[in-house]
Amino acid sequence: MLSLSKLSPSITDMIRFDHSHVLLTFHQYTSSKRPAVKKALADTICSALEIHATLEEEIFYPRMRQLNPALPVLQKSVPEHQEMRRLIGELRACDAASARHDALLLELMRDVLHHVAEEETVLLPEAENALGSERLSELGVKMSKRRLALLKPQAGKIAANTAIGFSGSSTAWIVGAAGVLLAARLFTRKAA
Repeated sequence: MLSLSKLSPSITDMIRFDHSHVLLTFHQYTSSKRPAVKKALADTICSALEIHATLEEEIFYPRMRQLNPALPVLQKSVPEHQEMRRLIGELRACDAASARHDALLLELMRDVLHHVAEEETVLLPEAENALGSERLSELGVKMSKRRLALLKPQAGKIAANTAIGFSGSSTAWIVGAAGVLLAARLFTRKAA
């Protein structure tokens, strides 16, 4: 029988997927969209970033600090997350019909892009070099379990925002289909 760690994506793959999800959602956002759609997309981005930051701070960063506590990208990561949370608070309090909403989302995404670039070029390769694939998968399982706990109280809101924000988008159908195929693959492998 296969263990869950053999089926789970590695923690580094999950982090990359989170980054891609936020960027994909941001690419749906334009200042010309209806305020309700802009608000839904911004809320989707904010929720994804909050969950992602919590997962990194609780699971990934502590493990990386054990390996290399002096790594500069690690020392900057939590303060960058705090700045991101500050911008999220302002963005959520802002009227989506205002130009300020657009400006705040752009500022947030500039910070996110900088943060993602450093993680994907420095921190994730460092983790993959230092930890074996089995340990990366074990951490992926831990991250998956924690993610479900963080998502559960927000599931309805996240689903509604996704439906509004991605309405009419072929990208949403592609992402949804990919999720269904991945789930089917995991359950087929587990049953085998």
